[in-house]
Amino acid sequence: MRRYELHVHTYLTDGELLPAELLRRAEELDHEVLVFAEHVDPSNLEDAVTRLAEACDRLRGHYRTEPVPGAELTHVPPGLIPDLAEEARDHGAELVLVHGETPAEPVKEGTNRAAAECDAVDVLAHPGLIDLETARIAAENGVALELSTKHGHCLANGWVARVALEVDAPLVLNTDAHRPDDLISPEEAEVIARGAGIPKKMTRWVLEEVPRRLLR
Repeated sequence: MRRYELHVHTYLTDGELLPAELLRRAEELDHEVLVFAEHVDPSNLEDAVTRLAEACDRLRGHYRTEPVPGAELTHVPPGLIPDLAEEARDHGAELVLVHGETPAEPVKEGTNRAAAECDAVDVLAHPGLIDLETARIAAENGVALELSTKHGHCLANGWVARVALEVDAPLVLNTDAHRPDDLISPEEAEVIARGAGIPKKMTRWVLEEVPRRLLR
């Protein structure tokens, strides 16, 4: 099994590493794809996403791991999510995430719903105690719900998995990596998915099939 990581951060926002070093470390851990999803809001969206897209273009082909430019709309008012998601795509983001209502941070209520309803959003990151109705909307729109390995965000993984499985919402597992040791191997990802409540027969769907569909 290969690893598809759809949510990492570099020094361009609050991560520790250059994109090139993070990509090299991911290559060593058998990553098929690495999505750079920097934290963005109206203050930095154009600059961060444009720079990521340019970096990925230049780095592509030098590693076994495919670099993909993305964006994570972070702590933005729910009403701005549709416009900012489209702007991120216009500036080169191939995958758009929204920083969901994690139990670890005071994310504005309504963020999960706005992301689930938005056609330009691919992943609702660490959505915390997401309600069934919002999860159903995400399922209908093909917005994947994220299981996270990051401290704090991971506290609701069991709930997210249960709700997603109940309404047939797509699921992905990401690290939200900010540091070198945040990245995980395919084997570790499988254990974490099982620990969150994903049946063994569905781990490949979460870890490979859903990410591949989103990236298409």
